[in-house]
Amino acid sequence: MATDPNFVRHTYVVIDFETLTPAGRSPVPIEVAAMALVPKDGELVESWRFQALIRPPEEVPVTDFDARQTGITAAMLGSAAGPEHVMTALDAMMAAPPYRLVAHSAGTEATLIAHQAAHCPTLATTSLLDTVRMARVVYPELSSHALNAVLRHLRVPLPVDRHRAMPDVELTATVLRRILAENATTHRWTALHELDAAVGMPPKRLPNPRGAQEGLF
Repeated sequence: MATDPNFVRHTYVVIDFETLTPAGRSPVPIEVAAMALVPKDGELVESWRFQALIRPPEEVPVTDFDARQTGITAAMLGSAAGPEHVMTALDAMMAAPPYRLVAHSAGTEATLIAHQAAHCPTLATTSLLDTVRMARVVYPELSSHALNAVLRHLRVPLPVDRHRAMPDVELTATVLRRILAENATTHRWTALHELDAAVGMPPKRLPNPRGAQEGLF
C-alpha cells in the first residue's frame, strides 16, 4: 500500500460519534471526534484531531442509561453547541482533499453524517473504509469483530473512558494501523482501489436530507 500513489496522497480521517437512542426516532449525536492520519514513510501519522460535544434537542433527554454508557451527562451537554455549528466546524478542518473516512462499523457513522449533510458537505460526500470489514478479512477466526473483541485479539488494553468519542477514535486508529502493518507483509491489498473494493462503502445519501434532518433534530 505504501507504494501506491493513490493511497499515499489521501488523508484518512478516523471518525466516531456518541449518540442517544430515544424510542421511536433515529439516534441523536451528542459527541463527535475525528483524527486525520497521513501516510509518511510507510506509517500513518496524525496531522490534526477534532472533538466536540453536541447539544441534543430539548425533547431528547439524557437518560441514566445513556450517562452510564457514555459518561456524558445532561449537565455536560447544556452548554454545548448544536449539531449545525459542530459539524460545520469539523467540515472546515477538511481543507486539503482527497480523503477517506474510517470508522468501526462505518455504516452507522455514514448515516449520522448523512443527516447532517447540509452542514458538512465534504464529510457527506467522502467515501468510507470500515475497520469491521477489514477485521473480518484479516482475523476470520474471531467469533466477533466488534471493537472490543478485535482489541482483545490485538492485546490492546481498553481505556477507562471507552465509549467516549476520542478514545474510540484512537482505538480505531490503532486497529487500522495494526491491520495495515500486517498487510505490508501479507499483501492482501496492494492499492487503495483494492481496499475500497474489499472494505469500502460510498457515502450515504438520504432521499431528503434537509427534511430528514429537521425530523431528527
